[in-house]
Amino acid sequence: MRQALTKLGLLTLVVAVPAGAQSVGMQIVDTTGAPVGTVTALNGNNLQVKTDKHEVMLPRSSFSLGNGKLHFAMTQAQLNAEIEKSVAAAAASITAGATVKGLQGTEIGKIDSVTDTDVVIALASGSKIQVARTGVRGNADGTVTVGLTADQLKATAGPEKAASGQ
Repeated sequence: MRQALTKLGLLTLVVAVPAGAQSVGMQIVDTTGAPVGTVTALNGNNLQVKTDKHEVMLPRSSFSLGNGKLHFAMTQAQLNAEIEKSVAAAAASITAGATVKGLQGTEIGKIDSVTDTDVVIALASGSKIQVARTGVRGNADGTVTVGLTADQLKATAGPEKAASGQ
């Protein structure tokens, strides 16, 4: 069967598979039949895939079904390499001066400083908030997302600052 390839974001994808055709524990192979990984969870239009090194969410449309297995257009090594590149790029974006967005995508400030354990965010109001480094995620576009909304961060900054719109 010939597979149409499309470049969507991080990964090269293949034709869609019907939602009911995938299940937890299903084996994923590349175009030569070599193992890529296993489906570990289903989440809406995404499958959580475990390779020998990583777990990643991929769109269902990334796979085609054949002989009771899911077929994927990348080898395990290629998928691992793409995941590692993406993780490295995201980590590199957590740096002083990076734009910080809240969970809803609203810009809330800039990173003031970064340590191994914490990130200090300078809010647009001028106040600063320290959050655990594990509470932020670097994005492919160079921005950083914090695991709170802008309103939650304002509340964290203190009632007097939140009340004054800071």
